[in-house]
Amino acid sequence: MKHIFRLKNTKILLFLGIIHLLLIGCNGKLPGGDARKFPADPAERVKKNLEEGRGLKLNDAFKNQRGGVFEFASSNSLWRASLDTIDFMPLSSVNYSGGIIITDWYSENSSPNESIKISIRFMTNEIRSDALSIKVFNKKCIDNLLSCKITEQDGILVKELKREILKKATLYKEEDKKKKE
Repeated sequence: MKHIFRLKNTKILLFLGIIHLLLIGCNGKLPGGDARKFPADPAERVKKNLEEGRGLKLNDAFKNQRGGVFEFASSNSLWRASLDTIDFMPLSSVNYSGGIIITDWYSENSSPNESIKISIRFMTNEIRSDALSIKVFNKKCIDNLLSCKITEQDGILVKELKREILKKATLYKEEDKKKKE
């Protein structure tokens, strides 16, 4: 019984010791400071703390992370190239933060019973072959839109779209570099 009581006391003392170190710290002073040494304006205090290295900017903490971080749409060459490539089609849904572009059904006047729909999902902002996931859907209707069949195409059109988007994105990126120089 004495052993259990001693173990509990040791845990409590250890916990209190850690709390004491956290509150008082190595310099022996309690947290806080002399109000005469710090500006009264909160914005000035923040600025002074950051200059002295005592602050933390959340923007800096997340700079090296890759996933889910997207540039502004007009500065993203892959995004601009995708929109330019499919600019002849009506857009159904465009979500930049979600990284997806979906067109509405499009058909030429020569074949009103057949139409296509394109979905472009951005996997990364880097210009590379696996940066885009493109799906093309084909809708064929019989009897003036009464009976329609929708199929996904995975052929030349998908490859040509991807090639054209990547080619344009590369050109846009080179133009942006030249503007910055």
